[in-house]
Amino acid sequence: MQTVLLVGAGGFAGAIARYLLSDWTQSLFKGSAFPYGTLTVNILGCLAIGVLSGLVQSKGLLPVEIRTFLSIGLLGGFTTFSTFGNETFSLIRNGHVASAAGYVAVSVVVGVLAVWVGHMLSQAR
Repeated sequence: MQTVLLVGAGGFAGAIARYLLSDWTQSLFKGSAFPYGTLTVNILGCLAIGVLSGLVQSKGLLPVEIRTFLSIGLLGGFTTFSTFGNETFSLIRNGHVASAAGYVAVSVVVGVLAVWVGHMLSQAR
């Protein structure tokens, strides 16, 4: 139960941080249709999870509860794109380059296709 609460608290904080940072960043580019806010959040989330996983892996820092709060909760609420980036990097680092490429391709293509299907379903009468 403690783990669930840690993930929930981190997710709460991460979602608020995502909203505030994304909104602020997008306001810097008034009138632009390009999603600068989301891009900023995704890149910063990837940077943060890279630092976190690197510290844990190389130095064994942080107890599992703090890692769970930060990686699954806070960064998961901030952006799941960071998890996607970290998993892709792990595949490449472990020599599974083809799997990484497939993961990226399927995630992007099928993800966008799923949004389109969902949109079409929502418009069906």
